[in-house]
Amino acid sequence: MNTDKNILVIEDEKKVAKAIKEGLEREGFSADIAYNGEEGFFQLNSKNFDLVILDLNLPGRDGIEILKTIRQKGVKTPVLILTARDSVDSKVVGLETGADDYLVKPFAFPELIARIRVLLRRGKSEQETYLRLGDLEMDLLSRKVVRSGQVIQLTVREFELLEYFLKNKNKIISREMLSKDVWKEVVRATPLDNVIDVHITHLRRKIDDHFAAKLLHTLRGVGFILSDTKPQ
Repeated sequence: MNTDKNILVIEDEKKVAKAIKEGLEREGFSADIAYNGEEGFFQLNSKNFDLVILDLNLPGRDGIEILKTIRQKGVKTPVLILTARDSVDSKVVGLETGADDYLVKPFAFPELIARIRVLLRRGKSEQETYLRLGDLEMDLLSRKVVRSGQVIQLTVREFELLEYFLKNKNKIISREMLSKDVWKEVVRATPLDNVIDVHITHLRRKIDDHFAAKLLHTLRGVGFILSDTKPQ
């Protein structure tokens, strides 16, 4: 089963979109639908997806515009274009803009599923070098951190700290875990707790202070959590 794989379907033909969603769910995937370009672009910026099925002829924003924008922002989520445009030029534009695959309507659903599985397998190695939460993105190869298109400069330790949080996003992280896994200290001591708190403060200032949505939260007496939803 693939229930941990979430796919966004951006398709303005409601019958087609619902049929794709139902088919994906029968195959064990979870799927969200956006019926226009603006809604699809919003969902891409507010939620993590493992793959996007993207129509080109969309109201609001067309598919190429969406694809171009997310690739410029460094989003590496696999994108499969699903469209009635079957000309060679359309395929070339789609692939050169950053699509990973291109399937023309009408299509056979088993072929769509096969292509999705190939893209998800291919994307595993990329996902290990690229981390994301909401509009916060980290490229482990170039050691570049970006939030809402704004490059964030981090020290070596801040980068390591954020990498750890991103790899454990939406999980509660204790000071003991940070001491062991980031600072590589076997025995936790009070002075180190103070150092950890200082680095957390500096990191929060850089990734949160100038943005409306706060990502790095402190849970009093427990630890910290990196999440795009405020903990209860």
